[in-house]
Amino acid sequence: MGLITSCCKPSASDVLTPDTETRRRQQVEAAERRRVQEEARGVKDPNRVKRMQQRSEEMEQREQELQKQGGATLKWSAD
Repeated sequence: MGLITSCCKPSASDVLTPDTETRRRQQVEAAERRRVQEEARGVKDPNRVKRMQQRSEEMEQREQELQKQGGATLKWSAD
């Protein structure tokens, strides 16, 4: 019975292991993929987040400009 199962498994000499440089390159690529995935975790649309941040910054700048100019002038009429 041992002969049947031993023919299905590759022997140690048949298994090819990549050289050191290839393994290092593969590890670097895997680390980069994990980093990108970690950055995007929880954010389904990163471009949308960037647009929202940009809009928020623009609104803050407009508010600061209005404050420098003395604020918005609102007229109240009590007719």
